[in-house]
Amino acid sequence: MRWPRWVALGTFLLVLTMVAGSSWLLISYGSGPRTLRSFAALATIGTAVTLLGLVVSRRQALIGALLGWIGAITVFLAARDVYYNAEGLAVDSRVVAWLEESGWWLLAAICLLLLYFPNGRAFWRPLPPALVLLCLAQQVLAAFALPFWLRVLSEVVFVAFLAACVAAAVSVVIRYRRSTGKVRAQVKWLSLAGLAAVLYPFVCLAEIVVTGDTGIVATVFGLAALVLLPASVGVAMLRHDLYDVDRVLADTVSYGIVMVVLLGTYAAAAVSLGLVLGRDSAFVAAAATAVCALILSPLRTRLQRSVDRRLYPPRRAALLAIDDLQRRIHTEQAQPEELESALRTALRDPGLRVGLLVPGSSGFVDAAGTPVAGPQLVPVTLGGAQIGVLGSESTSPAVLKAVAVGAASLVEVTRLRAELAGALREVEASRARLVQAGDAERRRLERDLHDGAQQRLVSLGMAMRLAQRHLDDGTVDVNGLLDQGVAELATAVAELRQIAHGLRPTSLDDGLHAALSAITQSLPIPVRLQIPSDLPEELATTAYFVAAEAVTNAAKYANATSIAVRVARSADQVTVLVEDDGCGGAAPRPGSGLSGLLDRVAAVGGSLNLRSPAGRGTTVEAVLPCGS
Repeated sequence: MRWPRWVALGTFLLVLTMVAGSSWLLISYGSGPRTLRSFAALATIGTAVTLLGLVVSRRQALIGALLGWIGAITVFLAARDVYYNAEGLAVDSRVVAWLEESGWWLLAAICLLLLYFPNGRAFWRPLPPALVLLCLAQQVLAAFALPFWLRVLSEVVFVAFLAACVAAAVSVVIRYRRSTGKVRAQVKWLSLAGLAAVLYPFVCLAEIVVTGDTGIVATVFGLAALVLLPASVGVAMLRHDLYDVDRVLADTVSYGIVMVVLLGTYAAAAVSLGLVLGRDSAFVAAAATAVCALILSPLRTRLQRSVDRRLYPPRRAALLAIDDLQRRIHTEQAQPEELESALRTALRDPGLRVGLLVPGSSGFVDAAGTPVAGPQLVPVTLGGAQIGVLGSESTSPAVLKAVAVGAASLVEVTRLRAELAGALREVEASRARLVQAGDAERRRLERDLHDGAQQRLVSLGMAMRLAQRHLDDGTVDVNGLLDQGVAELATAVAELRQIAHGLRPTSLDDGLHAALSAITQSLPIPVRLQIPSDLPEELATTAYFVAAEAVTNAAKYANATSIAVRVARSADQVTVLVEDDGCGGAAPRPGSGLSGLLDRVAAVGGSLNLRSPAGRGTTVEAVLPCGS
């Protein structure tokens, strides 16, 4: 349906024409400053509303056209006042009589907006045309002097028109009750303008009580209410999820009630004290203000809680669930890990996730260690530092932000418990791997000794025994046997040295730099070494195995073109950093060399960090405490 879009565009051009014509009247004939101010305000608001209607028409054509109609009527009413008050311009009484009743069309446009909001389909189909016909009849019958029977008809039409307006308002309530999800949120945004309309009479009454007449306060509030309707419709149609409408609605109701109560209190105090001390007494104003100040703080807090129970139930339900869980934790009836389940039940959101920022994990994980990811993650912070996230696809971000504040302490406790549990699991797994590695190493040593040095030493012993038996009869070449024995002994010593090198490289006797240089000299890749000379003996061995394993992996598997090894020592720790520019993607797997390094570093109380994004090289960083 394209015609409403063209209507919205035509309405905007009409508004510009009316603004230009009215400006010409003001320049040509002049007018009073009050008329000028009124025209400037209403013309600005009407033009902005019409422009907003043009934007909304791209999302929902009919709603945009109705917004444009509201803006155009606002500008028309401002132009009408310019016509009335133009100095030296002859005004036709019949035109004035006709224009006097044109304000009803603004109310009709607002009611049509209520009937078609938000999807462009009329709630009660016969009502929109009836509303237009009644408004037209109201303007025709009220504009001219009529005989008695037509005046009676005019009253009937007036009552019917007001009934149609009330029906339009009722349709919004019914649509809200029958709607869910996006439509309900949009209708809630529309209700904000209704609250402003309800508060407007109270503001006027308060200003009358205080000053004796309506003035700037009522005018400003009326303009704000006029702006609030199209603004609410615009947000509902374009970005209904921009803010949490329940929070906005609850705050608006709370502060509205507080304002009404305070205005009533101020008026009552001013009238009561004015009867005793005089209406113009400065003490009356000061005393009335003091009474309002005493009432404000406790009233707002209690009223906010009461309103939240009715208009903002998700936040209250979640906070009550958090308080209940904390109470059960203190009585040892629950565990902090039940936070996610409690929030899911309170918010009626089975997809809600509580993610924890646990050291050593690549991202956010839940209490069971399962990764938590999603497009809508709200950070949970404590003391300015992020400790986790709340994620959901159905609960609004504003509710999650409110819940994140209340659940921060529980998330921190859960995170610390998860970190501790993970560390304990890693310690147990590391112990198991160390035992397995020790058993495997003992089997390797046994096999190497049995197949190598042990066989040679046994052979050497047999040769020496043979030489001993035939030493006197000369039947055996004793010198040859001794030469063979010396060779076997040298070979056994070399094999024993090779086995011992696997336990602790002998090249470390000359320092870590020399030991690593012996490895890197045989590699086809340039390796830059930056190593201090004053490392403790017990840490030099661990640093050697870390650097050797990382360099070897980079040369074999990473397709690296350069490798850098840097070892730095501070007062309480030694840091080993090995970086390459290879293909990345490395990960410690069970039984791999990197997995063994994790256990070796953990055995001396250190930590090993591996960063290996695909295509961006690998960084292995080991931090070894000097006190270990």
